[in-house]
Amino acid sequence: MICRKLISILILFLCLPSLGLAQQLPQFTQYMYNTISINPAYAGSREIMVVNALNRNQWAGINGAPVTQTLSAHTSIPNTKFGVGLSFISDKLGFEKTTYAYADVSYTIRLNQYDAYKLAFGLKFGASKYDLDQDLLNDGTNASDPFLDLVNFKWSPNIGAGIYFRGESFYLGLSSPKLINYKEDNIEYVSLDRVSYFFNGGYLLDVNKNLKFKPTFLLKYTEGAPVSMDLSTLFFINEKLWLGGSYRFFDSFGAIINFKIFDGLSMGYAYDYITTDLNSYSSGSHEFMLNYEFVFPKPKCKCKDLY
Repeated sequence: MICRKLISILILFLCLPSLGLAQQLPQFTQYMYNTISINPAYAGSREIMVVNALNRNQWAGINGAPVTQTLSAHTSIPNTKFGVGLSFISDKLGFEKTTYAYADVSYTIRLNQYDAYKLAFGLKFGASKYDLDQDLLNDGTNASDPFLDLVNFKWSPNIGAGIYFRGESFYLGLSSPKLINYKEDNIEYVSLDRVSYFFNGGYLLDVNKNLKFKPTFLLKYTEGAPVSMDLSTLFFINEKLWLGGSYRFFDSFGAIINFKIFDGLSMGYAYDYITTDLNSYSSGSHEFMLNYEFVFPKPKCKCKDLY
């Protein structure tokens, strides 16, 4: 089993040399529904409590390919300008697994009396933990590997920051979820942990009473890696169904569907068709999401729902 995993992981590194850098933080096709994972200023922006769960299987068919699960929740604090949130991420790649646990706090300034324009500042506090698969650790042939002696299996604290601005029909966000850069340079092992920066936004256009159009984008920059950019277009039909497509430059394009099961609960699915050399080995990437919105606290703002 270990041999098969090693062969699959070797394919990943041969087809995508920058993988170690590109996978610093998990990537999501449904990023527009999971903004709290990258921007703490988003906490409480809906003025209701939102709980989101997501599972992503990247590059299906390749043993050891990335598998990511997230669970997040955020809410505004009634009668204050503060919002709070929690997020947990489990990201597995081959023999490696990284777990993230973060708490978020935001402060929102209303820029006009009608609450249509708001500016929020946020901080993210938490830690991440790096682990290796027990099959690898228990394999006697690896006992003398100096890499295993250097790996830090403890929780590493970190801090992030972000700003978030929304208008009547659009929003913009700028953030860095991890501002502390951890490095190891003993022997031949160099940690690939790098700071990432995100810039995202979206616009909601009312086509008619039964149809809305929403283009969104996400720009990601990681130190030492190429810039990554996602573009998405979504149509909201009869206040029930989101349908659209996405394109990740030089990587993939795909489809997104999100359906309101009933008031408060929605379910989403995204499929990515790979356009890189990995296409020969994988059938694509799959992403499932559940989102629940509680009716409390009751929003004071009569703003358009951009999400």
